[in-house]
Amino acid sequence: MNWIIGIFLIVILLNTIAAIITVFHRQRSIPATLAWLIVLMLLPIVGFFIFAFLGRGIAQDNLFAISHVEHIGLDHLKKMVQNDIARKRPHTEHETTNLVKRQAEFFDSHADAPITTHNNTQIFTDGKAKFAALFQDIEQAQETIHIEYYSFINDSLGKKTVQLLTKKAQEGVEVRVIYDRWGSPGANKKFFAPLTEAGGQVMPFITSQNAVTKNRLNYHLHRKIVVIDGCIGWTGGFNIGEQYLGLKPKFGYWRDTHVRIFGYASLSLQERFILDWNASVDKHHQKILFQDKYFPTSLKKSTGITPIQIVADGPDSEFDTLKGGFMSLIMNARKSILLQTPYLIPDDSMIDALLVAARSGVKIKIMIPSMPDHPFIYRATQFYANLFTRQGIEVYIYNNGFLHAKTAVFDNEVCSIGSMNQDYRSYSLNFEANAFFYDKNVSRQMTKIFQEDMQQSTLLTKEMIAEQSHWLRFKQLFSRLLSPIL
Repeated sequence: MNWIIGIFLIVILLNTIAAIITVFHRQRSIPATLAWLIVLMLLPIVGFFIFAFLGRGIAQDNLFAISHVEHIGLDHLKKMVQNDIARKRPHTEHETTNLVKRQAEFFDSHADAPITTHNNTQIFTDGKAKFAALFQDIEQAQETIHIEYYSFINDSLGKKTVQLLTKKAQEGVEVRVIYDRWGSPGANKKFFAPLTEAGGQVMPFITSQNAVTKNRLNYHLHRKIVVIDGCIGWTGGFNIGEQYLGLKPKFGYWRDTHVRIFGYASLSLQERFILDWNASVDKHHQKILFQDKYFPTSLKKSTGITPIQIVADGPDSEFDTLKGGFMSLIMNARKSILLQTPYLIPDDSMIDALLVAARSGVKIKIMIPSMPDHPFIYRATQFYANLFTRQGIEVYIYNNGFLHAKTAVFDNEVCSIGSMNQDYRSYSLNFEANAFFYDKNVSRQMTKIFQEDMQQSTLLTKEMIAEQSHWLRFKQLFSRLLSPIL
C-alpha cells in the first residue's frame, strides 16, 4: 500500500511540475493561466491532451500568413471615401459629435477601418426573412459572390445554399466560399462538390486546415460576411444551418440580428473577405488580385447617408481592438447602454468598464438567452448575470427561443451589429467582424428592437438569484473559474 501511495504522489508531483512549466511556457492572461492550471491539475495526463488541442497559441506559420497578407483594396476604398467627403455629401445629424470622432479615429488607427457614409441599411432579426432576402441578392448577382461563415452546416439550408451557388457558378458568376471546418459539421468535399465542379472555389479558413499537424481547435473564423458584386454586403450573427431558421426543437425560435448594407461599407467587407481568402489559399494563382469589379467606384442607386465602420479583429492583432472599442464606447456613454449577447463572460477590464459606467449613472440593460447551447458557458453566463444584477445593472432573460444576437446601442447615437460575443473567446481567440453605425435613426431602430425583445423577457432580480439552488451556484462558480478558456 505504501508503495502505491508513493507512486501516486510521484505522479502528482511530476504532473504539477509539468503543468506549471506548460502553462508558463508562453505569456497569457492571469485568469487563463489559473484556469489551465486547474484543468491540468484536476485531470492528470488527460488535461495535457486537452491543452494540446485548446491551450497552445495559434500556429506561427498561420499567424504569419494572416498578418502579412497584402491589402489590395484598402487604399482604393480610402480614396473613394475622401472623394465622398470632398463632394460634401450630406451626413447624418450626429456624425461629427466628439463621441463619434473619437471612436472612428480609434478604430481607424488600430484596425485600418475607414468610416464610410455612402450606405443604405436593412436590419433582419428573423432567419427566414434574412435568408429569403440573401438568396434573392444571390439570385441577382452578376459578377461575384463572396461568402464567409463560421458555420456552413450540411443540412437542408446548407444544401439549398450550395445548390443556389452552384447555379450561379454555372451562369459564369465567380463564387468563393470560406468556412470554418470546426464549426461546419458535414461540410466536406463531397458536400461542396456540385459547387466546385461548376467552377466555384471553396476554402476552409487557414486555422481550421491541417488538423493533424496544426492541432489548434481554439482559433475560429467567427465572421459572417457575404459580398455580392462588391456593392451589397451582409454581416451579423446568423450562420448557415437549420437551427438559424428555428427548425431545431432544442432551441425553438432563433432570435438573431443581421444587417444588409448597400453602399461603400460593402467594400470594407470585401476587403476583409479577400484578406481572409488570400491568407487561406496555398497557391499564388488562387489569390485574389485587385480588379475594379471587386471594388466598383460607382454604386448605382446607393443614395444612403448612414456612416458605417467595418471593424475586424482576431488573434493576429497585437491589441484586442473590438474589445477596446467597446470599452471606449462604454466609458464615454452618458445616458444608456443596451447589450445583447448569447455568452456573457466578460474579462475583468470589461467588467470594470460596465460597473464604472453604471455607477456614473448610465442606464445599462443586458439581454441573454434563457437556455444553454453549451452548458459550461451558460453557467458562467449565469454567474456574471447574477454579478451584474447585484451591482444594479438590469439583466433580461430572453424567453422566446434562443437569443444569439450580438448587438449594442450607446446613447441612441452609436450601435453595433456583428459576430462578437461578450466573452474571452471573442475578445482574443476568434476572428470577428462588427459593423458600427454612427446614425441616430439606425440606433433608434435597434433600441426599438431591444425594447420589443424586453416584452418577451424576464428581468433577473435579486430575489430570483436567492432562490437558485446550492448545486446551481456551485456549477456557476466552477464554470466561472474555467471561463477564460471556455
